Amino acid sequence: MSITSEHAFTPPKGGLRKALVDGAIVAKRNLIKIKRVPDLLVFSTISPIMFILLFGYVFGSAIKAPPGVSYREFLIPGVFVQTVIFGATTTGAGLADDIQKGIIDRFRSLPMARSAVLVGRTTSDVLNNVLVVVIMSVTGLAIGWRIRTSVGEALAGFLLLLLFAYAMSWIMAVVGLVVPSAEVVNNASFIVIFPLTFIANTFVPSNNLPTVLKVFAEWNPVSTVTQAARQLFGNTGSAPLPDHPWSLHHPVIYSLLWVVVILAVFVPLAVRQYKRAAAR
Repeated sequence: MSITSEHAFTPPKGGLRKALVDGAIVAKRNLIKIKRVPDLLVFSTISPIMFILLFGYVFGSAIKAPPGVSYREFLIPGVFVQTVIFGATTTGAGLADDIQKGIIDRFRSLPMARSAVLVGRTTSDVLNNVLVVVIMSVTGLAIGWRIRTSVGEALAGFLLLLLFAYAMSWIMAVVGLVVPSAEVVNNASFIVIFPLTFIANTFVPSNNLPTVLKVFAEWNPVSTVTQAARQLFGNTGSAPLPDHPWSLHHPVIYSLLWVVVILAVFVPLAVRQYKRAAAR
């Protein structure tokens, strides 16, 4: 798919501004692609809805939630985190697909910022995650999930989810630029992300895990983003936290540190790998 906007051929002067404007055009191109292939959005929302229903109604009665909170309220923030992480794989798969089909070569022929493809791809995937989270929120409200904090805290919870998803998109961007096809991206991502999201407090309290897995889960950023979302949504219950480490007592700070570290490491890596991939 080529970019039809005239701004793609006459970008404004200025490095940062040019990258942002060109990135917005690429993001629009990616969103139009989703509009023309709605199956991409449909299947990205069916999976989290299935997890909500399965764990909420099938496994919920067998899993003990912390005191003062229902299991469904405990569950929904964890499903949010799992969903936005899996949604980030769209970045890697999309880049791998563009390279395989020669779209990147077309972008190279245009007078556009080199970082625009990466900025546009990660931005469009975050916007896609926004829609998925909205649909999931409606599903959660329908089965009994409630936000018990202020509007500002709730918005901060959703913003943290999207920030973490944006950081994960840059990791997936590096993967997509390294592996040969979108299918390989999906398979490789599944092998890593699936255990990462389950060895955490996403679906069960980390205290229920064996000692080694418990320690890993307590410092796993997936757990801390989930715990931060629960705090900001008011889904932590009335009982104080047991003997948890610093990461779970300060989940918002710890999660934001992970976001900063991931972006600091993987944005330059993605840009460097994009230059190599575009030069093949």
